[in-house]
Amino acid sequence: MMEIQDGAELCFPQLLNTSCRKPTPHHFEAVLLNIVLSSISVLTIVLNLLVIISVSYFRQLHTPTNILLLSLAVSDFLVGFVLLPGEIYLQTQCWFLGDVMCSLYYYLLYVVFCTSVGNMVLISVDRYVAICHPLHYPTRVTVTKARLCVFLCWFCSVCYSNVITKDFLIQPGIYNSCYGECILIVSYIAEVADLVVNFFGPVVTIILLYMRVFVVAVSQAHAMRSHTAAVTHQHSVTLSTRKSELKAARTLGVIVIVFLICFCPFYCVSVAGISPDTVNLVFLMFYLNSCLNPLIYALFYPWFRKAVKHIVTLQILQPGSCESGIPDEVRG
Repeated sequence: MMEIQDGAELCFPQLLNTSCRKPTPHHFEAVLLNIVLSSISVLTIVLNLLVIISVSYFRQLHTPTNILLLSLAVSDFLVGFVLLPGEIYLQTQCWFLGDVMCSLYYYLLYVVFCTSVGNMVLISVDRYVAICHPLHYPTRVTVTKARLCVFLCWFCSVCYSNVITKDFLIQPGIYNSCYGECILIVSYIAEVADLVVNFFGPVVTIILLYMRVFVVAVSQAHAMRSHTAAVTHQHSVTLSTRKSELKAARTLGVIVIVFLICFCPFYCVSVAGISPDTVNLVFLMFYLNSCLNPLIYALFYPWFRKAVKHIVTLQILQPGSCESGIPDEVRG
């Protein structure tokens, strides 16, 4: 009777000596965690899909900054569509999908994380050039160059993830101690390299760029307020453009700050001994960031609210709506 009971707790009862035990989280905590993660997953998928459709469909939104936001939305969409369901599965079930799928899951996790960090760096660079070098921005930052940077960001993320998970991809399940387990163990050298490449380097770069943007933006805002009453019509057009750039810098600054708040704890737990409950909270914060970005767009960007209205009401099905769906006045 005892042998049958022990077998019932195993992932593969027929493999008594080599099977992992089933995860046994507290029932209330497991149900609550599943509800929260599932809700975040659905919201992340729907909201980022709206961003992807909006920027991809409406040609008026094909600006360099929006191309970067599109790339960020794609990586956030993958978080909701693949990584969050995978996290729920790992937390509550034995891994029955096989070693190859386990390898692909962790590989995609690294790709998405690296790309998200790269997108934030690109957004910071975009705002730095727009605010600190406004006269050179139209020539230095174009849609073509933005697309090239996005491609290189994803390409480098794929190559980097190949290096980090190379042994795991060649020999799926190499780190599993029993059947029904899905874990990835990274060497000390790879962990240090990852901290530098994916954490310290990008975070320092983002903070330095936005510190410079903040200083210049404040000085420009003071200058515009002091000269607003005495500008000619020609200068008023330039003034309106500068206000739009400053507004975009403020909005993207919020996105970057929220990203850092959700992102930094994720890597901090890897260099300190943290309790499992705190680790779950840190993972939850990181995944929540992918859901928050579209909400920030909806709060600060009129063009996103207008685009969502066109999508939800199916106005995008009308002929020529991709050309005239978003009036110029709502894209600032």
